Amino acid sequence: MNKFRELRADEIDCRVSTVSAKGCSLLLYKDARCDMNILDETVKPENWQRTHEVINGNLFCNVSIYNEEAGQWIAKQDVGTESYTEKEKGQASDAFKRACFNWGIGRELYTAPFIWVSEKDVTLKEKEERGQKKLTTYDKFRVTQIIYDRGIIVALAIKNESLGRLVYKYDARPKKE
Repeated sequence: MNKFRELRADEIDCRVSTVSAKGCSLLLYKDARCDMNILDETVKPENWQRTHEVINGNLFCNVSIYNEEAGQWIAKQDVGTESYTEKEKGQASDAFKRACFNWGIGRELYTAPFIWVSEKDVTLKEKEERGQKKLTTYDKFRVTQIIYDRGIIVALAIKNESLGRLVYKYDARPKKE
């Protein structure tokens, strides 16, 4: 079976997770197009397929890859959750991405460190939600560097595109003497 390569920095997106007066935390994620591109590149477009099915009211995705040695399709499956914007499309996309994680695509993202951006490196804004004032940010963040060691993130750099500067740097590589 094929081994999938690790994600490049330009294939990883950042999403704001939590916001407080002290800053915000970020999560790393990949989108479905990234998964499709890696599947096409690694096993070729004709050697993978996806199907969806509803089980107990939940939408599942099967990602199947043709195994030439065994002469059969091998599938891995996972369930999706609804997104805030497009309920059905988001659920189908999430199920697909999660099934691709089961194949190993982007699994290294689970090794990401806790990513905190301090208030001096993010534009915080107040918004009203259900009668309460909450802090948010509309800043856009981008991974500029990522280094792995045996599938584990050992170095990471993130830029706040809105402010035009590096706002997060992580390096857990052993120091050279």
